[in-house]
Amino acid sequence: MRKASLNSPEPELNAPNGGPAVIDTAYEREVARMYDEKQNDFNLLLGKDTNLVHHHFGIGDFDRSPGALRDETEIQRRLHELENAQTERLLDLLDGLGPEHRVFDGGSGRGGTAFMAHERLGCSVDGATISRYQRGFAERAARERGCADRVRFHFMNMLRTGLPTATVDAALTNEVTMYVADLRPLFAEFARIVKPGDRYVLATWAVDESGTGDEIIAAIDRHYACTMHTRGAYLRALLASGFVPYHVAQMDEDALPYWELRSRSEHSDTIEKLFIDGYDTSSIAYLMVAAERIGP
Repeated sequence: MRKASLNSPEPELNAPNGGPAVIDTAYEREVARMYDEKQNDFNLLLGKDTNLVHHHFGIGDFDRSPGALRDETEIQRRLHELENAQTERLLDLLDGLGPEHRVFDGGSGRGGTAFMAHERLGCSVDGATISRYQRGFAERAARERGCADRVRFHFMNMLRTGLPTATVDAALTNEVTMYVADLRPLFAEFARIVKPGDRYVLATWAVDESGTGDEIIAAIDRHYACTMHTRGAYLRALLASGFVPYHVAQMDEDALPYWELRSRSEHSDTIEKLFIDGYDTSSIAYLMVAAERIGP
């Protein structure tokens, strides 16, 4: 079976050589089902005015003075600004890319990060998601934004893309690596498709190495059907896969205000307190990492 091309309108649904299908395990089916059914959620509400819908959190602070955030509309507006600020900070790590470059967005969701990358850098972007609903939503948004020829979305598993070796100038993941049980196969696939000397950048929430806050971590994992990894696991898996980190930022203080603001929303639930407690006790950490692909 031929490998899928980044320029193909419809990539292969199977990995090369008759390998696993896009959705191959019970866990992948559960994650795909969750996002296929997530069609009337808070993320969609936040992005309704900009047509930038994210599936990640935000960084930065907000005005805490009395009366500054008068109603739910103001809270949602600021939450969306913090989401966009988070993406801009991640895209800082891709500075130097331009229209001639191609970026792979693993776990691209409804396309928010991919659109911002294209609009800021001019690069073309290929997004991969195992949710058919997300892919369809992102494709419609690309047409509405007039960039469907440069920002494409694929029903594709980021663990086994089937893409040709050394054909992308950068890979990124924005708060999606907690949806794989083992980081090494994921990073090995990114190392295969990223050109030597180019980069992979990621944003993620991670677990403290000490194992503190087990109850908080377990509750967050249950809420999002995910598996958080330790900071050390990220660095070890990157190095083992041929990526050398050159920028590692722990941004807990920047990440905490988002949750404090979201706790004021009428749409808040139990998850906000879990993250607030997690950051307060250093049980979880917020990381942004850039790594260079070395070797042949």
